[in-house]
Amino acid sequence: MSSITTVQCEKRLPVNPLSLVSAVADRVGSGAADAVDMVRRADTTARNVGEYLRYGGLQIDAESSPYDVVATEPIYKLRHYFAQDAATDLPALVLVPPLMMATEVYDVAPQSSSVKAVHECGIDVWVVDFGRPEDEEGGLERNMGDHVLAVSDAVEKVRAATGRDVILSGYSQGGLFSYQAAAYRRCEGIDSLVTFGSPVDFQAAPLPIPLSMESYAQIAEGLLESRVLDYISLPSWFNKAWTRMLDPMATVKFKFNYYRALSDREQLLPGEQQRKFLDDEGWTAWSGPAIREFLQQTMVMNRMLSGGLVVGDRTVTLADIDCPIMIAVGEGDKEGHPASVRGIKRAAPRADVYELTLRAGHFGIVAGAGARKRTWPRVAEWIRWRAGQGDLPETIVPSDEVVSDVAWTPSDLSNRVQTVLDLGIGASSSAVRAANGALGAVQAVVRERGSQVPLVNRLDGLRSATEISIGLLMAESANRDPDGIALMFGDRVVRNRALGDRIDAVVKGMISLGIRQGDPVGVLMRARPSELTVIAAISRLGATAVLIRPDWDSTPQARVGGCRWIISDPERVAEASLPGVQWCVLGGGAGERTLPKHVIDMEQIDPDRVTVPKWYQPNPNRASDVAFILFTGDESTPRTRVITNRRWALSALGTASAASLKSSDTVYSRTPLHHPSGLMMAVGAAIAAGSRLAFASAPDRDTFWDEVRRYGATHVSYTWTSLREIADGPRHPMEQDNPIRLFVGSGMPRNLWRRVNERFAPARVLEFYASPDGEAILANVATTKVGSVGRPLPGTARVKVAAFDPEKKQLAYGADGLGRQCAPGEPGVLLARGDDAVNSRTLVRGVFTSHDVWQSTGDIVVADADDDVWLIDPIANLIDTPGGVVAPSRIQNALGRITGVDLAVAYAAEADDDTVVVAAITLFPGVELTKWDLQSALVRLERNHRPHTVMSVPEIPVSTWSRPLRTGLPDVVGEQGTATRRWQLAEDGESYELA
Repeated sequence: MSSITTVQCEKRLPVNPLSLVSAVADRVGSGAADAVDMVRRADTTARNVGEYLRYGGLQIDAESSPYDVVATEPIYKLRHYFAQDAATDLPALVLVPPLMMATEVYDVAPQSSSVKAVHECGIDVWVVDFGRPEDEEGGLERNMGDHVLAVSDAVEKVRAATGRDVILSGYSQGGLFSYQAAAYRRCEGIDSLVTFGSPVDFQAAPLPIPLSMESYAQIAEGLLESRVLDYISLPSWFNKAWTRMLDPMATVKFKFNYYRALSDREQLLPGEQQRKFLDDEGWTAWSGPAIREFLQQTMVMNRMLSGGLVVGDRTVTLADIDCPIMIAVGEGDKEGHPASVRGIKRAAPRADVYELTLRAGHFGIVAGAGARKRTWPRVAEWIRWRAGQGDLPETIVPSDEVVSDVAWTPSDLSNRVQTVLDLGIGASSSAVRAANGALGAVQAVVRERGSQVPLVNRLDGLRSATEISIGLLMAESANRDPDGIALMFGDRVVRNRALGDRIDAVVKGMISLGIRQGDPVGVLMRARPSELTVIAAISRLGATAVLIRPDWDSTPQARVGGCRWIISDPERVAEASLPGVQWCVLGGGAGERTLPKHVIDMEQIDPDRVTVPKWYQPNPNRASDVAFILFTGDESTPRTRVITNRRWALSALGTASAASLKSSDTVYSRTPLHHPSGLMMAVGAAIAAGSRLAFASAPDRDTFWDEVRRYGATHVSYTWTSLREIADGPRHPMEQDNPIRLFVGSGMPRNLWRRVNERFAPARVLEFYASPDGEAILANVATTKVGSVGRPLPGTARVKVAAFDPEKKQLAYGADGLGRQCAPGEPGVLLARGDDAVNSRTLVRGVFTSHDVWQSTGDIVVADADDDVWLIDPIANLIDTPGGVVAPSRIQNALGRITGVDLAVAYAAEADDDTVVVAAITLFPGVELTKWDLQSALVRLERNHRPHTVMSVPEIPVSTWSRPLRTGLPDVVGEQGTATRRWQLAEDGESYELA
C-alpha cells in the first residue's frame, strides 16, 4: 500500500519545467545516438559487404613470413624460412604440404603462422613448395610418386645444406609423402618423422560419408578401370566443395556467423586471412594421375598399411621405416580419423611411434591460435629431445600407452543419417539391418565371384584350336595396361610395356641363333624376371620351353628333352660344352664379362640389327601345342612331363578364378618355375588375372616377411612343407597385420595346414590338385576342410572315383565287366573324363559304360558326402605287407595329429624277412613324446595300418620342392641310424613300447 500511496503523491507534485526539458532532451539524444549507431553499422556493413563482393574478403595489410627459394626443380621449389637468422644447433624441420592445399597452409596469417611459431622456438624451418599444379608446366600430369621423389630430393638438399639429418614432417597427405619418402630412403638422412592428421589405415575407421568401404572400393575400381582419371583432374573448387561436404553443418554455421558479424570489422579481421585461405585461396587442383594412384593405394588395396607401394620403379613399404615417428592426432579430425592415423604403428612395426593428442579438427592441428599454442611448441620440444637438448614433453607419449575411444561425433553426416534411420525405423530397424548385413555379405561374395566371370568364360571356351599361351596372355596384359606392374623382384618393378619390349628383344635374339617355331629350348635359371622373360619369349616365338632342373645334372635332361639350345643365368654356365647343344647366357646386364668360348652372350645381340623372317608370327601356339617340358623321376633317369598350352591355361585360369585374383593383387611366388605348381599355379594365375607377380629373392624367413610387406603380397605360393619355417618360427615384427589373404599351392601336410590356419588367420590355405596327365584340376575353394583338395574347377575335366582292387593294383570290375563308382567314404581311383582322340598310356575305356573314355590319374582318393575329394596316395606308393595293402599317408596324417610332431614319413622296411611299415617323425624343440601319445593317435587306424616301428629322428630330409623324403632312414628294422628314440608295436597290435 505504501508504494501505491507514494505513486499517487508523486503524481500530485507540481511539474518542474527544467526537468521536463532535460528528460525530453535525454530521450531525443538517446534516440539520435541509436539512429547514428544504426546508420554507422549499416554503413560499415555495406562497405564490408562491398569489399567482400569485390575482393572476396576484407583487405588486410599483413606480411607473410620471409623465405628464400634455395632450389627450383620441375616438381617443387624448396623454401628456406627466416634464412638470415636460422638456428644451426638443432636439426632442420622440413615441412611438406598436402595435395589440394597451397603451400601457404604453413603460413596463413602472422598470428597463426606455423613457420613463424616454429622459428620463434629456435628451429630452422624449410618447406617443400609443390606450387599450384594448374599453373605449373606438367602439373596436372604428376603422380604420387613424383611428389614422394620430390620430398626425398628435398631431404637430400637440406641435409647437404645443414650437415645434419633432418626432421621430416607433413600435414595430411604431406604426411603420407613423408612416410613414403622415408621408406624409399630407408630413413637415410632422416632423424625422425612428425606428421599431422595423416591417415594410414583407410579401413580402420568409419568413413566421413555414409558409404561402406566396399562401395568406396567399387567406385574406385570403376574409375581405375575406366581410366577416366588419365584425362581429367579435379579443379580447386571441387576439392573445396568435397572437403566442405564432409561436415556441411559446420560450413553453414561458420558462414552464418561470418555474415552476421559483417558489421563488426574488428571482430572479423583477426581471422580474415584464415577464412579467405579456407574459402578460396588455399585450394589447388589435384592431378588425375595422382588421384588414380591415391585411390588404388588407399580405397582399393590399403597399401599404406599392407605394402606394395611403387615409387618410380622401386617397391616401397612403410615397414622399412625404422626411425622414430611422432604423430599429431586431432580428436575431432574427420578427414584424418584418429584410428586411421594411428595405423602407422602397425604399418611401421620397426619404428618407435609417439603420439601428441590434440582437441582439434583437421585444419586446427597445424593452423590457428590453438596450433600455435599447443602443436608447434611440442614439435620444437620433440626436436630438442631428439638432439639431446631436452626431455620428451609429457604430452608426447609412446603410442602403446595411448588410451582413446575417439569415434565420430553425432554431428558427422554419416552418424546423422544413421540416427535418422534409427529413429524412423524404430524397433524393426534391427531386423532390417540384419537382413541388409546378410544381403551385403551375399553381394560381396557375388561381386568377388562375379569379377571372375571372364576367367571362367575363357576356361569354358578352351578348345584344341584355341589360340592360347603364356606369351599371348602377357601380350594382352601389355596392351590392356601398358604402365601396369608386371613383375616385382628385390626392390625393383618391371612394367608391362617394358617387359613386352624385353620379350620381343629376346625373341629377335633367339631368331638370330636359328631357333624356329616348335624347337625345344632348354631354360636353366632361378626364378627371377630373366627366367620368365625367356619362357615368354620362347612361347611368343612358338617354340617349346624345356625347364631344366638346376639341382640335377643338365646333360641327361638336355638329351631327354631334345634340346639343341640351353639358355641359362651367367652363374649356371657349364664349364664344358654339351654335345649337340649351343649354350647361351641371358641376364646380368649388357656389360663386358668373361664367359667360356662355347657360350653365346645374348646380351650382346642388338635386336635392332636382327631381320625378322617372314615365317615369324607372334604367339602362334594353339591350345593343343606343346608349351613346356618338365622333368620327373630321378636325376640319373629323368622322365619328361609334357604340358600343352591348354593344360597350362586350365591351371592358370582355374587358379586365378579359384583364388579370386584381381589386377590389384600381388602373387608372391616362392616356388621354382621348373616345378608344375610354380609354373602353372603361382606364375600362371598371376599372368592370367593380370595381377602383380613377385619372385622371392631368397628362401629364408626374414626375406619372406620383408618382401611380403614390400610387395604387399596378397597370395603366397607353397609346395609341400615350404611354409614350415614361416609357420613354426618365432613371431616376426613384420608378421603383424600382414596383407596375405591366401596361401596357394599343393601337397601341404594336414598338421602344417592347421598351424598355418591358426597362426595367420584370417589368411587361408587354398590347396590344389592337378593330375600328372590329363585335365583333372581340383581346388579346395571353400578352404574350410583341412586336407581336402576340393572339387573340379569350372572348365576342367569331370571326375569320378572308381572302385579299386588293391591286390591287383587296378580298377575293380564286376561280373558284367564294368567298373563301379565308389560310394562316399570309399577309397578308389580318381578318373578324369578323357579324350579318345588323345593317345595316352593312362586312358581307360569302357569303365562305367561300353563307350566311355577316362584318364586314370593313378591316385587313390576318397570323396565325402559333399563330393569333396581327399587325396590318399598314388597307387605306386601303396605298400604290400602280410597284413594287407597299406597307404602310408594315412599313417602320416595320424601321427601329424600329435601336437608335438612336426614332420612324419611312413615307408616300407624289412623285419624278419617280411615287409613292414615303419614311420619316422621329427618333434618340435622341447617336446617329449610318450607311448600314450602314439597309442591315442594310431589306435584309430586299422590294425594293418599301425606301423611296426616309430622312430624319432633329428631331421627328415626334404626335396628341393620341400617334399619329405625317406632318404637316409634305415631300411631294416633294428638298425639305429639317426633315431634318438624308437617305439615298437606290441604283440597285442594296439600298444607301443620303447624299443
